[in-house]
Amino acid sequence: MRPLADEIRPQTLDEVAGQKHLLGEGALLRRLIENGTSANMIFYGPSGTGKTTIANIIAKRTEKALYHLNATTASLQDVKSVIADVDTMMAPNGVLLYLDEIQYFNKKQQQSLLEFMENGKITLIASTTENPYFYVYNALLSRSTVFEFKALTAEETVPAVERALRIVGKRSGLPFSWEDSVPTAIASSCGGDVRKAINAVELLYQSARLRNGALYVTREDALQLAQRSAMRYDRDGDNHYDLLSVLQKSIRGSDPDAAVYYLGRLLAAGDLLSPCRRLLVIAAEDIGLAYPQAIAITKACVDAAVQIGLPEARIPLAEAALMLATAPKSNSVEAAINAAMADIERGAVGQIPRHLQNVHADSTGSEAPDRYKYPHSYPNHYVPQRYLPLEMGNRRYYEYGDNKTEQAAKRYWDLIKGGE
Repeated sequence: MRPLADEIRPQTLDEVAGQKHLLGEGALLRRLIENGTSANMIFYGPSGTGKTTIANIIAKRTEKALYHLNATTASLQDVKSVIADVDTMMAPNGVLLYLDEIQYFNKKQQQSLLEFMENGKITLIASTTENPYFYVYNALLSRSTVFEFKALTAEETVPAVERALRIVGKRSGLPFSWEDSVPTAIASSCGGDVRKAINAVELLYQSARLRNGALYVTREDALQLAQRSAMRYDRDGDNHYDLLSVLQKSIRGSDPDAAVYYLGRLLAAGDLLSPCRRLLVIAAEDIGLAYPQAIAITKACVDAAVQIGLPEARIPLAEAALMLATAPKSNSVEAAINAAMADIERGAVGQIPRHLQNVHADSTGSEAPDRYKYPHSYPNHYVPQRYLPLEMGNRRYYEYGDNKTEQAAKRYWDLIKGGE
């Protein structure tokens, strides 16, 4: 019996779920396919979003022989074997090579494809779940068009789930039915991955309860089966960094609910150290001097989390995330150091003023003409003197943030320094 995911695979563009930005009326990829293109392409996006399906439709449309290799297991010899079929009875109209997970091919393996792409003997469609601009060799990128596939919404996935349920029902030796809310429950739990949703349908059928001589599944059955299937996470992949990014942006945007949600996503995947490091960065970068104690509190929470480990570590980390999300915000620290380092990187490295150097006499043994003034010896522990190199002029890097703490410091120093 054919796997359900294979049996339900769309045969036309109109049957493909989602990807309207690529396949809707007038969209570029749809026009290329309908015009019988032989262009080299890279499909980039999460699993189960239609990349393989589109490659199959293109091969059928162009009447090319479709060869499917997976870069996790394929070798250079496998590629050569495909090339050997070019211009033979095996591939009279040419070869379309679908190379899945191209990021696992090293530079030499990717380079081996270039010659045959150049002379048109093969059309390459490579797929990857990682950003191709980081993982695909530049020369191969320059000869290909990148199309980004997006995770499907629950609404886009429901029709595929309903179709899968109907196919399973036809296969069944017993009557098979389900609660009306089952398709939506499965679609909502698959994380935008149609293949995962179809597999869930198969498992749901296999676990269906026998009631009055018929098989029946409930929404609760679907939720129990798929309770963790929405988790899409790879510690070395794009989604890892997406979650860390949205955690920081949620805290920066002062949304405590989103902050604990995305922290929970990371912790549910068993990742403890990444959110620990990111929370410490957030304390300095986004809260900074608006609440200087934030980094000390965050450090204490992180230390506690690392010491006690998961699952209890979720509590001190949630404490840190909520404290940071609800704290006043300031990026004056980051802005100041970034501005200073930008000057340094462009070569603005002046001479340290002599009165600040670690000497107190010139080469003749006499005292330096501009002696260092020890601030603690003056009223309010302050005395005007130059600290920046003379070549830097009156460059200012730090601007007081518009929060209570930094504005209090500004008022204090405005009073002490007067009209400087």
